[in-house]
Amino acid sequence: MLSDSTRAKLKGVSTATLASALYKRGLRSQMVQDVRPLSAPNGGSMVGEAYTLRYMPAREDLNPMTVFRDPSHPQRRAVEECPPGCVLVMDSRKDPRAASAGGILVTRLMVRGVAGVVTDGGFRDSAEIAGLDMPSFHARASAPTNLTLHQAIDLQVPIGCGDAPVFPGDVVVGDADGVIIVPAEIADEIADEAVEMTAYEDFVTERVRAGARTIGLYPPTDDSNLAAFAAWRQHNGR
Repeated sequence: MLSDSTRAKLKGVSTATLASALYKRGLRSQMVQDVRPLSAPNGGSMVGEAYTLRYMPAREDLNPMTVFRDPSHPQRRAVEECPPGCVLVMDSRKDPRAASAGGILVTRLMVRGVAGVVTDGGFRDSAEIAGLDMPSFHARASAPTNLTLHQAIDLQVPIGCGDAPVFPGDVVVGDADGVIIVPAEIADEIADEAVEMTAYEDFVTERVRAGARTIGLYPPTDDSNLAAFAAWRQHNGR
């Protein structure tokens, strides 16, 4: 499970920094492609363990409106079973022509304490969702019900979301740049590394704003910059 310490560290770092940390380990496909924030995170990045829902192309005779009367319908179960503090991640096959969910369901997730919701498709009631106090990420607004094109078929299975592999329990981080998936088994190490990278990047930004050259500073190929960073860190409690 995601520790409180790691969660707090990840809330204070950017998806850009995480992408660099993952790239150093050879992981190049962890950024969810073509999704953007509909409602942005407040107080740091969106962070939570992935709870997955997989859609497949709808077969019309199996996907009438009456399927929602079934309490075991996977979409409805996802809304009621996604644990507080987790992020519901939906594989909608990168098809936003029909909604992955709407305002009522996303409101229910918010009330239940879910940390966020991500789809590589679209949301209906997008203006309503944008006003909720919960991060949400999608490709674009989409009014048609999910049943039009999507058939909810599986929960808590490995999925692809925006070309990123997502396994249940992986750590989902989202900010203004988008959403990235951190494999669960390395989340603690990546969080520690990203905190260190963020501290150095803050130091670099301060120096660059003061007129410093980036050569030798970013990356720190000049050892004098590392010494200056150590002094800066001590002075700023970083």
